[in-house]
Amino acid sequence: MSLHIYDTSTRAIREFVPVEAGRASIYLCGATVQAPPHIGHIRSGVNFDVLRRWLTRSGYDVMFCRNVTDIDDKIIRVSAGESVPWFVVAERNQRAFTWAYDTLGCLPPTVEPRATGHVPEMITLMERLIERGHAYASGGDVYFAVQSYADRYGSLSNQKLENMRAAADTDDESCKRDPRDFALWKGEKPGEPTWPTPWGPGRPGWHLECSAMATKYLGSTFDIHGGGIDLIFPHHENEIAQSQAAGDGFARYWMHNGMLKIGAEKMSKSLGNSLLIPEMVQKVRPVELRYYLAAPHYRSSIDYSEEALQEAAAAYQRIEGFVTRAAEVIHDVDADAPLPQAFSDALDDDLGTPQALAVVHEVVREGNVALSRGDKEAVARLLAETQNMLDVLGLDPRSPQWRGAGSDLSPIVDALVAVALEQRKAARERKDYAAADAIRDQLTAAGITVEDTPHGARWELTRQ
Repeated sequence: MSLHIYDTSTRAIREFVPVEAGRASIYLCGATVQAPPHIGHIRSGVNFDVLRRWLTRSGYDVMFCRNVTDIDDKIIRVSAGESVPWFVVAERNQRAFTWAYDTLGCLPPTVEPRATGHVPEMITLMERLIERGHAYASGGDVYFAVQSYADRYGSLSNQKLENMRAAADTDDESCKRDPRDFALWKGEKPGEPTWPTPWGPGRPGWHLECSAMATKYLGSTFDIHGGGIDLIFPHHENEIAQSQAAGDGFARYWMHNGMLKIGAEKMSKSLGNSLLIPEMVQKVRPVELRYYLAAPHYRSSIDYSEEALQEAAAAYQRIEGFVTRAAEVIHDVDADAPLPQAFSDALDDDLGTPQALAVVHEVVREGNVALSRGDKEAVARLLAETQNMLDVLGLDPRSPQWRGAGSDLSPIVDALVAVALEQRKAARERKDYAAADAIRDQLTAAGITVEDTPHGARWELTRQ
């Protein structure tokens, strides 16, 4: 079986056939950086990170482009409210997003373009649209003429043009030929940043940015365009219209992840119910939060609760427990061991992570049985299968991301704890149990949990 994905534009499961054999190109609508990210934002990053990892494991050379919208109405409003330059708002929040992606184990994108660095490409795209009769300049703005694309506009969101409301994306709608026309470029206003264009100074419209950046890095036709389901209309609908009207094939597949909700409401800053990443990783470890976000199917909605979060953490700890115990018996894992067919079939079926994780848990159960009966050959095989599956999902507890191997202090801590455990072992051998208990108590006070096993003492940082 090869990868099949649900394509929003056709509302059907389609076999993935790339533009270029052996290569896969993905454009993901990234952050609009007016505020730091909550877990609803980072869910998209985790979902598409799993897609990228699976494509790579399947043999594709993946080009992954995730943009940053660093100029936008919301950023300008925050800037004015705080009396700081717009670029200060954008920079601090982009750093917060980068930290959050890194903390949850998302691989860095191949390229991460900022909107403000691609104004020349936007001007070129507007010129092409005007020449083809699909856009017009008016009052310092430039608009896309929706009626010029009426036969196809609304196909992604499955809407009819006559039923659509006004775009309502400018302060003065009188400059538009049709209230449904959307702004490609917004003319100069006091206190706002501007860039020069043939139609006067101003700044980009939101939709124009992504079309210009996607085609610059991925080509006029590329494979997959992704983002949250809330972006289908108007953002992605408008991207398709302006790109294809200009003559580009644009994305061949459209993938959209579901929303994260609290109760019946979508998580958002305006509702005051956002759960920021620094707060969340105080509740559970980053890897457990990643498990929580990756476990549901990417197209499903998640109704957030503390109980569900803790259940996900406990489920991950069961997997982690087997890997840790098995690694004490099997030191060298076969990274090239084949994945269980059921796991591959699950991910090939529209990135079915719930079914894929069910396979992981089944292999872990078999592994625990093999450990209990001392079957090293079975343990070696099942550990390799487990770690290779977890690597695809970005959840391998032995990977440098989660072991903290990238920390400068990690080797020092390892060495110091090893010395303390050797001293404790020696005290126990000479039956000086008071000294052994004292060493253990000191380690506990330092935030280190010690567990005695048939293979010797095992330690880990105490979970909060």
